[in-house]
Amino acid sequence: MLPYNKANVPLARELRANATPWERRLWHGFLRNHHLRWQRQKPILDYIVDFYCDKAKLIVELDGGGHYTPEQHRKDQSRTDDLDDLGLMVLRYTNIDVDRHFQAVCDDIDARIEQRMR
Repeated sequence: MLPYNKANVPLARELRANATPWERRLWHGFLRNHHLRWQRQKPILDYIVDFYCDKAKLIVELDGGGHYTPEQHRKDQSRTDDLDDLGLMVLRYTNIDVDRHFQAVCDDIDARIEQRMR
């Protein structure tokens, strides 16, 4: 079991109930019916990741406009480094990617899963 901050569990539940349109699209249009089990808004360490697949040790993060500042980019990189230290791979896609290149995002996730499962 991955380490997590139990105080984040209520917030994770709230985030699942109030998913962004891009999270809903990726969940309902791809991950929910994927052949591997995915979890939404999964607490890991002191973070809550958007989507997590335990079997592939893969995290998918969807980044909106707030992720484009230099400060947020540094925070995101620190978060990615912490998760990498647990042997997890973090994939980041923008909300625009989900809007405009949905199938390419899904294909990339599947390709990364295949790499991880070898």
